[in-house]
Amino acid sequence: MSITQLVGIFLAAILTENYVLCKFFGICPFLGVSKKLDTALGMSCAVTFVMVLSTAATWPIYTYILVPNELEYLQTLVFILVIAGLVQLVEIILKKYIPTLYNALGIYLPLITTNCAVLGVTMLVLDKGAENPNFGYIASLVNALGAGIGFLVAMVMFAGVRERLETADIPESLKGLPITLVSASLVACSFLGFNGIVDKLLP
Repeated sequence: MSITQLVGIFLAAILTENYVLCKFFGICPFLGVSKKLDTALGMSCAVTFVMVLSTAATWPIYTYILVPNELEYLQTLVFILVIAGLVQLVEIILKKYIPTLYNALGIYLPLITTNCAVLGVTMLVLDKGAENPNFGYIASLVNALGAGIGFLVAMVMFAGVRERLETADIPESLKGLPITLVSASLVACSFLGFNGIVDKLLP
């Protein structure tokens, strides 16, 4: 696979196939941790780290262990166990070296284990590989990194929007969750303009 195609996969994962704004995965942390920019950034970095490492681990496990032994039906269980182990690693690192971020993330940090965005990245790259034989290990890692960066972009953008909403004059009927969801939909719509640009780079 050429560098141009890898760039296309990377940009598509960030913009046109954004797992939060286009596929609607990981909405729980997207809405729960995006109130402040620093926690949104910390959560995004943790999710990106887990996405890349979990893809790096689950792709060869599926390809070289589960498929040859006809154990594909264990895919979800095995992937969740791998992700859970990586989340524990992230928790230990944050608790030891960045305790303020660890405390700020609270319950949302262990919830990365069941974050459908992380699980979705590890599983959907296998579907892409089935559709396109050229979509191999390197392309899967690039896609995972792009998905993590896309998660970060969505979180940081929405954190900025929510900080502005706190000082905005909002009608009483829209305060709270309604205006949050309306704002999220508008942010998602803003990514539609990249469709034509990225499609030309994809394999």
